[in-house]
Amino acid sequence: MYHNKIAVVTGGASGIGRAIADEFKNNGATVCIIDKKANDYFTGDISDEETLVHFARSVIAEYGKVDFLINNALPIMKGLDSCSYDEFNHALKVGVTAPFYLTKLFLPYFSQHASIVNISSTRDRMSQPNTESYTAAKGGISALTHAMAITLAGKVRVNSISPGWIDTQSLIYTGADALQHPAHRVGSPMDIANMVLFLCSDKAGFITGENICIDGGMTKQMIYSGDHGWSLRVDG
Repeated sequence: MYHNKIAVVTGGASGIGRAIADEFKNNGATVCIIDKKANDYFTGDISDEETLVHFARSVIAEYGKVDFLINNALPIMKGLDSCSYDEFNHALKVGVTAPFYLTKLFLPYFSQHASIVNISSTRDRMSQPNTESYTAAKGGISALTHAMAITLAGKVRVNSISPGWIDTQSLIYTGADALQHPAHRVGSPMDIANMVLFLCSDKAGFITGENICIDGGMTKQMIYSGDHGWSLRVDG
């Protein structure tokens, strides 16, 4: 399906990113990973500008084009209680600046019908306490998605995916963990990888600028204390 296609995946050495990279490979694509963790292509920190430039040059020197760019690398999650100035900026560099700059670096080399998929999070629209660095980065990449889709109109389709709870440890969740989701299960990395490959395919040729939420229905569920067994605990 993706023979002779070049897919770039940031944060592709583990978790959701690895599932995406593996699925591209399983469908015939050549995959170029950049991750701080060791991998078979490029090890480096995408928060660093020189690293991004070196990585982009390596991809273009070896393959001459990019068909798919998947911005998946994970920002740190810290909040008002503990996040420093530098840590907050690092989260934005990983989650927003790097996707923007990689797009800019690859711009002359995107093939016809190329596709960018940004991995956001349902935290771009809902939060837990003290998650500001991650939430800001994910909100930023969701907004960056529709901005780039307009700038790149007619050249590259740009979409984002907002995963909910995705189990990257191959655990089995039952009881409340599963049943609180309207889909009655926790998500798997393949739920995201399958959507990435669809968005990169010709079948999604009329989809651009969209954010697709994959969360088992959690963000559609209204919660009131006392309703369906939910209760609010007030501390202090």
